[in-house]
Amino acid sequence: MKKILVLLVLSVCYSIAIWAQPIRNNLSADRNVWLQYLDTLARPVLSSLAEDRLRATMPVALAKNPDDKELRTKVAYLEAFGRLLSGIAPWLNTEGGSAYEVALRDQYRKWTLKAIANAVNPASKDYMEWGGPQPLVDASFFALGLVRSPWLWNHLDNKVQQQVITAFKSTRTIMPTYNNWVLFSAMIEAFFMKYHIAYDAVRIEYAVREYAHNWYAGDGMFTDGVQFHMDYYNSYVIQPFLANIIEIVGQQNKMYDWYAPKLDTITKRYAEIQERQINMDGTFAVTGRSIIYRGGAFHHLADMALRKKLPSSLVPAQVRGALTAVIKKTTESPSAFTKKGWLNIGLYSHQPQLGDYYITTGSLYLCANILLPLGLPDTDAFWSGAAMPWTAVKVWTGEDLPADHALNIEK
Repeated sequence: MKKILVLLVLSVCYSIAIWAQPIRNNLSADRNVWLQYLDTLARPVLSSLAEDRLRATMPVALAKNPDDKELRTKVAYLEAFGRLLSGIAPWLNTEGGSAYEVALRDQYRKWTLKAIANAVNPASKDYMEWGGPQPLVDASFFALGLVRSPWLWNHLDNKVQQQVITAFKSTRTIMPTYNNWVLFSAMIEAFFMKYHIAYDAVRIEYAVREYAHNWYAGDGMFTDGVQFHMDYYNSYVIQPFLANIIEIVGQQNKMYDWYAPKLDTITKRYAEIQERQINMDGTFAVTGRSIIYRGGAFHHLADMALRKKLPSSLVPAQVRGALTAVIKKTTESPSAFTKKGWLNIGLYSHQPQLGDYYITTGSLYLCANILLPLGLPDTDAFWSGAAMPWTAVKVWTGEDLPADHALNIEK
């Protein structure tokens, strides 16, 4: 009898181990999927720019009816670089991981340092276009990347740092339009503030004041200027930029302590909305302009996960599952990329008619911002938590969940 019990216990333990093994493998597999996507996106851009040949190698596709073909072509390279960097910077800033990940990060750190040096060196073939208005947008994404990765800023030599500062200051002549663009000016000044460089506090104050006092629409969302747009700009730009700016200022002084708790409530609600927007198969509503930013539509949700600000209603592992589904869906089409590995205009495949008049090949790399949680170590709950379904999966497989309700907070 004793032997039978022992055999039974061993059998149960073995069964549990066999059942648990795929889950452990899936946890590792998720991060590897993200790393492979990062490498697919970043390798053509950063390896070329590091060798001072981005202009020579990157094809620039434009929207069907661009407003200024010549200028759009010139700024496409800064678009690709700045937007890509803003998404992979947290990963470049972290340490550890598998031997494969460490080696990959080391390579990308080397490429990125050289890429930055070439982007801001007037003598370089790949010296970027800093004259406006579009460069204000992408200089701010570049600045956001440096904000997210102090490692990069601290490993640039003094000459390159000064050239970065010069490039950023040159964008002060660009007048932002009266919408989310005010955050682009503010982000560049927040970068200066973070690294103790003389900054213009008025540009930060102007952006924060408009959003805090005038542009909150309700239920966790802001208008884009004076009008509300049913698109993903609350995620592409507005909430990640505003939250990071407030966080940077908060590390220096208490200027926005009066607003930070309210913004935290708003951003948590919008994170809930974003998670619910992701369907069972990783698709999401094809709504509004700039839809070809693909996974960039979930910049905000990814940023909240990175900064460990997710609401208590969202388990990090379920967010991981939802974002992984988006990554897989938006990259599974053979025509999502060109034969040489550059992104094609489209959401799922090559769909050039989805591109707005301002879209170029470079614009598309905002999709890298879905990768922000790679800045969390693989031991973090986002990665180590057991795989679990997200809201759409739960509901459409029959699970009974509490009803969703709007956030009621005074404007």
